[in-house]
Amino acid sequence: MSITLPKGETPDFTLAFQEAGDGWAEAGIIKDAGDDPDVTHGALIKVRVSPSRGGIEFCAGEGVGVVTKPGLPIAVGEAAINPVPRQLMRDVVEEVAASYSKKADISIVVSIPSGAEIAEKTWNPRLGILGGLSILGTTGVVRPFSCAAWIASIHRGVDVARADGLSHVAGCTGATSEKVVQQLYGLPDHAMLDMGDFSGGLFKYIRKNPIKRLTIGGGIGKMVKLAQGAVDLHSGRSQVDFAALAEMMADPRLGGANTALQAYEIAGESLSEAVADGALKAVKTQLKTAEVAVDIVVIDRAGTIIGRAGS
Repeated sequence: MSITLPKGETPDFTLAFQEAGDGWAEAGIIKDAGDDPDVTHGALIKVRVSPSRGGIEFCAGEGVGVVTKPGLPIAVGEAAINPVPRQLMRDVVEEVAASYSKKADISIVVSIPSGAEIAEKTWNPRLGILGGLSILGTTGVVRPFSCAAWIASIHRGVDVARADGLSHVAGCTGATSEKVVQQLYGLPDHAMLDMGDFSGGLFKYIRKNPIKRLTIGGGIGKMVKLAQGAVDLHSGRSQVDFAALAEMMADPRLGGANTALQAYEIAGESLSEAVADGALKAVKTQLKTAEVAVDIVVIDRAGTIIGRAGS
């Protein structure tokens, strides 16, 4: 089976499932995410078509979520099938209908039998997409280990928080810091932005779409790099400058440290507080003139708060 993607590519797919009955037909393929770390890799995705009451309708079948919060490109109450996949399906239905001189009065039901379980490993519950997965995509082509996909998820998280009227959101570098910050401020799930290493993507979007208050939380290692001006906190793309750390703290011992945690063990709370202050200044620099109140929460590996700065 061949389809035409948004940029004109025409890949072939092997059908993993096909059935038909009186007034309906259904087919499915297995999702292949390639090298992308995608929890939907290997999932069966099925689409059933049948006559509608008029026009083209999109429905959420088993394992496909329904939008319950504003701020997403799909209206509340609609199946979580994004605009580009909808347009792809709409184009095909209209083309086939025209070839038979028929009206395109078709109901399209997308289902993913394992989708409800897989969705628990995604951002969907936090974004207010309940009952299953989202049908996403803008090109139909997988980009391995897509930084763009992660940053796009951060953007959608900000959109949902803003649309829901939240005045306080938090970007954290990992699960432990997220748990600490969420408990510290009693924030709802959809206020927690899975920033990860992509702090720059968050800051740039918040700068253009300000929210009243932003908390940044993370471990001492990531926060040192942020304080030193890094906006990509991945270990392969930024490193702690221990010489600069030693100079900042006027403590030559830190120049020989192997990790930020070791530097903290040498210098103690004075270091973590200085790092929090430095991270605060770095975030404000990134946000430029955006009217956002910022605070920083630094934790150790056990999840204990060892440094704070800001509002």
